[in-house]
Amino acid sequence: MDVEIENQENQSAKLSNKHSVPSEGGLVSAENRETVGEIEVPNPRMKCRNVEVYYGDKHAIKNVSLDIGRNEVIALIGPSGCGKSTFIRCLNRMNDTIETCRIEGDITIDGQNIYDKKMDVVLLRAQVGMVFQKPNPFPKSIYDNVAYGPRIHGLVSNKAETDEVVEKSLVKAGLWGEVKDWLNQPGTGLSGGQQQRLCIARAIAVNPEVILMDEPCSALDPIATAVIEDLINELKTQYTIVIVTHSMQQASRVSQRTAYFHLGDLIEVGKTEQIFTQPRHKLTEDYITGRFG
Repeated sequence: MDVEIENQENQSAKLSNKHSVPSEGGLVSAENRETVGEIEVPNPRMKCRNVEVYYGDKHAIKNVSLDIGRNEVIALIGPSGCGKSTFIRCLNRMNDTIETCRIEGDITIDGQNIYDKKMDVVLLRAQVGMVFQKPNPFPKSIYDNVAYGPRIHGLVSNKAETDEVVEKSLVKAGLWGEVKDWLNQPGTGLSGGQQQRLCIARAIAVNPEVILMDEPCSALDPIATAVIEDLINELKTQYTIVIVTHSMQQASRVSQRTAYFHLGDLIEVGKTEQIFTQPRHKLTEDYITGRFG
């Protein structure tokens, strides 16, 4: 891992074209639009400005500014250790659970600062749900996995309402037809792909605005991955989705915008087709062509 990071740093140091613009925040500055690209979108769901993340003395995210659009899928790509997962965890304050983590800058959802002291973090994480790399259903029945969030957030008051939410969520997650006769069976008894869709159903059961997906297909086989990707394409009509992925093919299939991270810097962001066919930055080109990463 140390050799890999050193090689990546050497790649950065050797860049000499016009797109390599040093700044106090890192390799590139979010204010340099020619370099970074389209950080802004009209009427964004979430807005991140000058975000810095530290784990103790380690500077993990460097001066990142990025808008998250409404009803879009934005993919975060880049080599291992580049800050993708750290950044996505900032969007619903999951990094709060790490004692050494310090976050600076501004992140808002619908204009509200999510790091405001008055922000209810539990409600934030319902508003900005998360699906993790490995499926993690609760040790409960399929029904109770989906019903858990609506119950604790007071979104349902009786069994009829709960039944309706559970069915609608499983339908949206593309799982209802497969489990409707087995709702009292343990969620952990499902296949890996089914478990991941159950976790997606659990996330959308509390009516989120944003769904964060941190490499949701990395533990799945190609068939299950295709099902999840089809689901993402369906869900984007109702939700904003941020997906971290190591698969550039997956990013090109499911996202409308792509952001490339490298050693904590946001190097480039733009329409997915542009990123993969006409990248602005040599680091982006080197990564997507397989020269490193």
